[in-house]
Amino acid sequence: MIEVQKLEKRYGDYIAVSDVTFSAAQGEIVGFLGPNGAGKTTTIRMLATYLPPTAGSARIAGFDIQRQADEVRRHIGYLPENPPLYPEMTVTEYLHFIGRIKGLPKRSLTASVSDVIERCFLGDVRNKLCAHLSRGYRQRVGLAQAIIHDPKVIILDEPTSGLDPKQIVEIRQLIKTLGQGHTVLLSTHILPEVMMVCNKVVIVNQGRVVLEKQLAEIGAAATLEQLFMQCVSEDAQGSGSKEAA
Repeated sequence: MIEVQKLEKRYGDYIAVSDVTFSAAQGEIVGFLGPNGAGKTTTIRMLATYLPPTAGSARIAGFDIQRQADEVRRHIGYLPENPPLYPEMTVTEYLHFIGRIKGLPKRSLTASVSDVIERCFLGDVRNKLCAHLSRGYRQRVGLAQAIIHDPKVIILDEPTSGLDPKQIVEIRQLIKTLGQGHTVLLSTHILPEVMMVCNKVVIVNQGRVVLEKQLAEIGAAATLEQLFMQCVSEDAQGSGSKEAA
């Protein structure tokens, strides 16, 4: 469902993402990890067709992110770190609006809106203006708009940011459920979250992939936290040695 090959993004002489290659199969939930500034959000924006890559390629649900960007957008649901809400709309109005933009037929639009309101636990605020929502509810509305058209691939950038512990548990369970019928790319800073919901992990550092591994292959000798720190530390040391040389 997601095939990324040697993806690169440059801003002048600055290389934000370099030679990124990884894949995600149908039904997989892939944790996309890395320290701040590692290139996670830049990579996600390229996959979501918000940014054009400088080099390399990627295919989402069989479609090329550059040559078939419109088809890619039809087959993905994207939740950026800051959900794109319209403050003057109620939650229900906003989701109807998004559903129409994404081409849902009129006969099924109301049912689709009701479904995502229930799945994302938005019943209590369905008639509230988006401007009056808490950070946690904004995140949940953002998740609802990402899945309203039942996309094949769902890309989530920090989906539990700002949620309280109860909401985090609910959204984690929803993500696990989504993974049964969709491919999910989950960017997060919360390592236990990856262990709880993901099948696979991709770790990036300094714009490059430093590890791609099935979580089932991580041995008992090391936790994901230890593996993450080891990958990031070794990569930084390697880069420092090359610079010194």
